[in-house]
Amino acid sequence: MKPNKPSNNKPKQAPASEPKSAQRPKRTRPKPEGSIAAKPSAETKPAKTDGPGERIQKILARGGIASRREIERWIAEGKLKVNGVTVTPGVRLQAGDYLQINDRVVHWEKFAEQNTRVLLYHKPTGEVVTRRDPQNRPIVFAKLPELSTARWIAVGRLDINTSGLLILTNNGELANRLMHPSTQVEREYAVRILGYVSDSTLERLKQGVELEDGNAKFDDIKFFGGEGANKWYNVIVTEGRNRLVRRLWESQQVVVSRLMRVRYGPVVLPEHLRASSCYELTDKELDLLFEFAGLPKEQHIVTAAKPEFKNRHPGKR
Repeated sequence: MKPNKPSNNKPKQAPASEPKSAQRPKRTRPKPEGSIAAKPSAETKPAKTDGPGERIQKILARGGIASRREIERWIAEGKLKVNGVTVTPGVRLQAGDYLQINDRVVHWEKFAEQNTRVLLYHKPTGEVVTRRDPQNRPIVFAKLPELSTARWIAVGRLDINTSGLLILTNNGELANRLMHPSTQVEREYAVRILGYVSDSTLERLKQGVELEDGNAKFDDIKFFGGEGANKWYNVIVTEGRNRLVRRLWESQQVVVSRLMRVRYGPVVLPEHLRASSCYELTDKELDLLFEFAGLPKEQHIVTAAKPEFKNRHPGKR
C-alpha cells in the first residue's frame, strides 16, 4: 500500500462577518389580530369628540347592537376602543376608524346613516322568527327583502303556533324603544278558545294570577263573538314574556285553539294583508311611530327604488 500523500489544500476559512451596522435589517410583517382586521399602530390618533361623524351610541343602537343607554354603560366601563384608545363619552366615529367592543372588532360602517324602514309582516302559523333553524322549518326572515346594510330586527317574537302582526325594522334604537319593558307597550291578541268561560274566571285573569315566572294578568278582556263551542276574545297585555297569553288561559284550564296578534302599540295588522305578506310604512306613518316611541323624527333621505318583497301578495287574509 502506498502511503497517503499530505494534502496541499488548506482548510477554508469562514469569511469575516460583516459589522452589525452593515447587516440588512430583518423584515417583519404586522401581526393580524385574529382573522378579522389588523391591530392599529400606536401612532393612530384617537377618535374625536367634535367635528364630523356620528356618536358611537347612535350608530351602534341603529345597528341593533344594544340600546343607547347600555352602550353608554359600556363606555363608562371601558369596554369600547377606537383606534386602540379607550373611548370617552361623546366620541364620534369617522370613516376609517377602527372600533372594538371587548377587544372584538366591530365593522360599524354597515350601520352608517340610512333611511329607517319598518315592515308589517303577517306571520302565519308554522313559521319561526329566527335567522337559522336546525329543524329546517320555514323562517320569517327568508320572506323579507334583502338590505345592503344593517339587518332586519324583529320587534318581539311570535311562537310557531301564533300568527298575526310582526313588526320588523332596520333601526335598532326604534326596536329597543318598542320592546323595552319600561315602555309597557300594549299588545292585543285575538284568541279563540274552546268551551265556556265564566265571568269569575275572566275577572281572575284581569286581577292577576301566579305563573311559574311571577304574577301576570290581562289588562283588558273583551268578548268578540263566536258560535257553538268556539268563542273569540280580544285580550291586551303590556309584557313580552314567552307564551304569556297562552299560559294565562291555561292557568284556568282553558284551551286556546287559535291565537293571533292584531295590534302592537299604535300599529294594527292591515285588514287585507294576506299571510306571509308584508306592508311597508310610509314616511308619514314612520313619523307617527317615532313620535309614539319618543324619538325625534328623521329627515327622510331620497334614495333609489326599494327592492321588491320576495312574497308580496296583498289581498284578504
